[in-house]
Amino acid sequence: MELNIIEKLAVIKAVDEVIRMDDMLDVGELDYLTHLAEVLDFDVDLLLQARDVEAVEAIAVIRVMSESKKAFLMRSMTEAANADGVVDEAEIQFIYRVLAAAGISSGD
Repeated sequence: MELNIIEKLAVIKAVDEVIRMDDMLDVGELDYLTHLAEVLDFDVDLLLQARDVEAVEAIAVIRVMSESKKAFLMRSMTEAANADGVVDEAEIQFIYRVLAAAGISSGD
């Protein structure tokens, strides 16, 4: 997926929040972050920058992304939630809150 730097920060922020929801980093989650880093061509420095992005800024960026990029985000957050083999209620609720705030229908 080809994203500009601002879009990458927003996507990385959302995915990282899903992964860090339970305050534990599982091997599967680390593997997923490594995979996402390869797909989006980013390094740990960009991940750390994404953590500093305000949630409202990330949502504003996501709102104006193309439908294919929004679908990529939705898929990425879902895959991140599944990466440790356990999808908990907090992760599901967070994903739905992000999608709703960004104006993305989960049926898209």
